[in-house]
Amino acid sequence: MIGSTVGSGWATGGAVAAEGVTLLASDRAGHGEPLLLLHGIGSTRDDFAALLPRLAEDFDVLSVDLPGHGQSPVGAWPPTVATLTDAVEADLDARGLQRVHVLGNSLGGRIAIELAARRRTRSVVALSPSGLGLPPERLYQGALMATARIMTRALRPGLGVLADSPAGRTALLTGLRARPWAAGPDEALAVRGGFADSRGFWSTLWWSVLQDVPTGLHRVDCPVTLAQGSLDAVGAGQTPRYLALVPGARFELLPGAGHAPQSDAADAILALVHRTVARAGATTPPAPEPTRRT
Repeated sequence: MIGSTVGSGWATGGAVAAEGVTLLASDRAGHGEPLLLLHGIGSTRDDFAALLPRLAEDFDVLSVDLPGHGQSPVGAWPPTVATLTDAVEADLDARGLQRVHVLGNSLGGRIAIELAARRRTRSVVALSPSGLGLPPERLYQGALMATARIMTRALRPGLGVLADSPAGRTALLTGLRARPWAAGPDEALAVRGGFADSRGFWSTLWWSVLQDVPTGLHRVDCPVTLAQGSLDAVGAGQTPRYLALVPGARFELLPGAGHAPQSDAADAILALVHRTVARAGATTPPAPEPTRRT
């Protein structure tokens, strides 16, 4: 069973946020250790629609819309990585979650690493995290994201129809997925709540992607697995550069996968999560159980 959250309360497990606290929109399902899913810029939590039920077989999975994406409020300005991470951290606090496992993609992978630097994570799997692009790579990535924004805004009235066919999904997800036609309709429609309708898209792109310079990563004290698709046309060479900055990090190449490889390499991602969580069991103390108020 998957419960959805929008606004100040959430439907699964009987928890309610503290008065005056606005939770990020989310889906939650499963049981076990907590696992947080973080999507990239221009997408929503639906980017993990196919992976979530499989992960929920072994974890208590929380998949959120980042601020300004999908159904989540915009949040504080400017939308830097630090500010977005503050919002995610406040959401975890409101749910009574202390240290969590995290699977993040692109900007979501960057926020996952930032959470790790703040010691809020038990383990991290970061798929093509942003943050370490060279100036020409940042210009290229920014141009791709800007083009996607403009295109999806123009196509917005027909996005539902496009998402229902393999050809339409190919048109919507080419550049993000290596096999876009194999993605599900929900994954393709993530671009509507992301690129097409995202509030503050341009400021998020500027502050959280183009201007971001990671610092303090030496504080990371949990297992981190960095992964990148061999056909990633967006992230360039950023991912392996984190190896020199994150203590004990490991790198995995995902053959035949793109920048957002959730449907390109689902089995490989599941295996990465399980292996990284297993490493956490040997290196990190167990986190306190979530406090659930009724």
